[in-house]
Amino acid sequence: MATTSDIRNGLCLHYNNDIYKIVEFLHVKPGKGPAFVRTKMKSVTTGKVLDNTFSAGHKIEEVRVETHKFQFLYNDGEGYHFMNTEDYTQIALQETALDRSDLLKEGEVVTVLINSEDNSPLSVDMPGSVILEVTHTEPGVKGNTATNATKPATVETGAEVNVPLFINEGDKIKIETVKGTYKERVKE
Repeated sequence: MATTSDIRNGLCLHYNNDIYKIVEFLHVKPGKGPAFVRTKMKSVTTGKVLDNTFSAGHKIEEVRVETHKFQFLYNDGEGYHFMNTEDYTQIALQETALDRSDLLKEGEVVTVLINSEDNSPLSVDMPGSVILEVTHTEPGVKGNTATNATKPATVETGAEVNVPLFINEGDKIKIETVKGTYKERVKE
């Protein structure tokens, strides 16, 4: 059994007869009253996000997980197929197990959390950023650069990202996977 002091991003725990993964947390120590931990948890089975507050010292039931590197192969409409990079076994996951499936490109290596009790995959951790090619965007208008103006752009995976006006079709851009936001243009 773990306590609230063990809470961290990515921790998996049993809560309300389901397995949840901690997405965000904040330890709060008010001037008056006991300390508590405010969390945002995502169900690994349904994808539902839940806000919850644990009082300080509350016992939580941690789920033992192993991490393995998997390469994304393809999406056939029924699931996302991955291959273990060590022993080449394949697994198929539902879209609810992925945080940003719209940024997942074929061949991308991700980290899959696997429940060590029954060897079932729980969730997929994307890399911090991905590099994707812009397939469609409107041309930028010269002179509109006085402010940080942005425009929508569609990348090769079909995701839509707001980018600066100087980005054109064919440019490769780095996208932060947690927020799904533009980071920088990548020079070849």
